[in-house]
Amino acid sequence: MTSKDNDQKNNDKNLADNNASAPLAEKDLAKKETESKKTEPETVEPKKQTDLNKPELKEKHGKRGVKLGTVAIILSIVFGGGLTYKLLEQQSEYQAQIAQLQSQLKQTQASITQELSQVKKETIEKATTATHKAEVVLGQQQKSIESLQLAVADVKGRRPNDWLLAEADYLVKLAGRKLFLEHDVESATQLMESADQRIAALNDPSLVSLRKAMANDITKLRTVPLIDRDGLVLRLTALQQQVDKLPLANALLPEAAAIEKKEVSEDIANWQDNLMTSLKDFSENFITFRTRDGNVIPLLSPQQHFYLKENIKAKLETAIKAVYQEQSEIYTTSLETADKWAMAFFNQDDNSVKEFNKALGQLSKKDIDVEYPSKLESQNQLSDVIRERLRREVTTMTGTEDK
Repeated sequence: MTSKDNDQKNNDKNLADNNASAPLAEKDLAKKETESKKTEPETVEPKKQTDLNKPELKEKHGKRGVKLGTVAIILSIVFGGGLTYKLLEQQSEYQAQIAQLQSQLKQTQASITQELSQVKKETIEKATTATHKAEVVLGQQQKSIESLQLAVADVKGRRPNDWLLAEADYLVKLAGRKLFLEHDVESATQLMESADQRIAALNDPSLVSLRKAMANDITKLRTVPLIDRDGLVLRLTALQQQVDKLPLANALLPEAAAIEKKEVSEDIANWQDNLMTSLKDFSENFITFRTRDGNVIPLLSPQQHFYLKENIKAKLETAIKAVYQEQSEIYTTSLETADKWAMAFFNQDDNSVKEFNKALGQLSKKDIDVEYPSKLESQNQLSDVIRERLRREVTTMTGTEDK
């Protein structure tokens, strides 16, 4: 049952009580009049006592009681209605206040919920960030612990001959750098042989497979052809310095056609031919015309001679770079071009030119391409052996410490 129903019930009860009190008031009034009559002194005159008992007086007093009861009823009704109206007005005010308070309560609850959600979200983000940082720190600490364990195991559990294994690993890695970075096959072979000697000094039967891999690597390195690159570069450099001393070829002209000399005839009828022959003999004393058929090689100007020598030197320089970069095609093309220019513009009768062209021909036939091994099998196997031994030592050390 709501507060509104309780208020209505109380109002109805008050109204009923007021209506019920009207007859009671009328009865009380009559009772008081009777008692007043009883308490009057008995010294009243007999005549007045007789007057009071008259019917007119009784009727008059009865109408007066009715009026008073009616007035009391009206007053009670008015009082009850006003009270009811006042109560209803207060009830409507209370309900409006309750509705306003409920609205404020809902707004407060919504704001509190929003603030709680925001605080919860920020708290979760802070907790996530702190957790991530803690995980990173723990990971770093774990790595530090593992590295320290490896270092301690390397110091405590090292056997007397382990330095030979570490030295062999260093030599194999150095051989790989010499082979793949510098293409120095000879140095790589010597380093691999030194590493194999260190492994053999261990006299460990468990390293047979490792020595087998090292033997295969050494065999592959020995089969790689050795190219004297420094010797090739020195010979090409010497040819560069010789270019300035090579003599140029002279201008070559083809043989002139043989000219048949005509004689003056004694026949008078050939006077015209004789006249032309005489004029030609006379003119040849001043100007001579000869006809030559074939290719002509002219002399080079000093500027063209300078460019020729510089271009031949540039081709030899390109060949030198190709030797170190192992570019066989560029090397051969550069030397062939230099040889062609030398044969076309230098004097081929000179012995120095002949030797120059001969050296270019021999060097252009040199093969500077070499196929190197793609990898060294023993390098990975040796690293695995060292890692496995170190892991066993760490396991043994940690098991001993736990006990």
